[in-house]
Amino acid sequence: MTVSPSPPPRRGRPAVLAVAAATFLVVTSEMLPVGLLTSIGPDLGVSAGTAGLAMTVPGLVAAVSAPALSAATARLDRRAVLAVLAGLLAAADLGSAAAPGLPALLASRVLVGVAIGGVWAIAGGLAARLVPERSAGTATSVIFGGVAVASVAGVPAGTLIGDLAGWRAAFAAAGVLSLAACAALAVLLPPLPGTGAAGLAAMPRVLRAPRARAGLLVTFLLVTGHFAAYTYVRPVLERVSGVDPALISTLLLLYGVAGIAGNFTAGRAAARAPRRTLVRLALLLAPAVLLFPVAGRSPLPAVALLVLWGVAYGGVSVTLQNWLLRAVPPDAAEPASALFVATFNIAISLGALAGGLAADTTGETSVMWLGGTLAALALVAATTRRKSKPTPSPTKQLHPKQEPDHAA
Repeated sequence: MTVSPSPPPRRGRPAVLAVAAATFLVVTSEMLPVGLLTSIGPDLGVSAGTAGLAMTVPGLVAAVSAPALSAATARLDRRAVLAVLAGLLAAADLGSAAAPGLPALLASRVLVGVAIGGVWAIAGGLAARLVPERSAGTATSVIFGGVAVASVAGVPAGTLIGDLAGWRAAFAAAGVLSLAACAALAVLLPPLPGTGAAGLAAMPRVLRAPRARAGLLVTFLLVTGHFAAYTYVRPVLERVSGVDPALISTLLLLYGVAGIAGNFTAGRAAARAPRRTLVRLALLLAPAVLLFPVAGRSPLPAVALLVLWGVAYGGVSVTLQNWLLRAVPPDAAEPASALFVATFNIAISLGALAGGLAADTTGETSVMWLGGTLAALALVAATTRRKSKPTPSPTKQLHPKQEPDHAA
């Protein structure tokens, strides 16, 4: 792939932060309903499980739009594409805030899914075009840090706004911030001409790599399990653990702080040994979720389990991304990222859907059993050894002192 010359560092850093802000906002917008379901459902006259479709729809759309938009816009300036997608996200969030009923809300969430898939798939490969080569590894971490931080901090922030001013205000705030991100991308990014072929023809080669297939399987199981449980964490905290509803936003904020700590801690370890790091995260995540229905029936142990859950899941995104990039040769990084985005978002959708069905049919505690079981299966998949040797990724080449992850 032909890469444009890197812009000066003084332009590179603000550009990287603008792209990170875009990834943060698309993932935050995707997951906003998690902390707002008990408000959205009654306001629109539907159950919490039905309101969970607001999580299912954008994830499925994102899974399709990630590879599709990457291919369809391959020859277009990436600055223009990202700015348009951020504008689309703003319109979708503002439309969600004004939705008179569930059909209108889901229509807006379809647009959110388009923005998620496009931004996430394109953003990951931009770091080397925005900063000098020596800084590309750090820039990539910052861009994907937007995804990780959104996963653990976006929901608490949206929940707090929802508690103070209503769920519609939370979506409106996300829309205003997305407009600001649109402007930042247009102003701060340098021209980024399209590079032609998007590399989609390399996807079969990615799927033939045993370690890549294993990474995608672990991604599917772990993310599905997490979102089956986490999408309905607010009803569980209120109705099972007996937590005062006024404290939910504070607890989710605590979860977010724990997740950010987990993200940075796991990020350093994953750069050296992603499989080993993922095993350790799953060893924390599965018990934390499985113990909720047993030990989490009072507020204090529920808070302790929630913090442990946050620490564990906070490192999942960056660790899985490192796993996939190290499982394929450098020239297959873009199709590997597209498959990762597709798998991740399918897992979000199916997790939210499965959790909704479980919550509506067998009660809130069943979502924890389901989520914990899938996390345990991910642990089993992650501990299965593969014979293929790890393939250095671009990030690894930038850090020659990294240790080989032989067990991967």
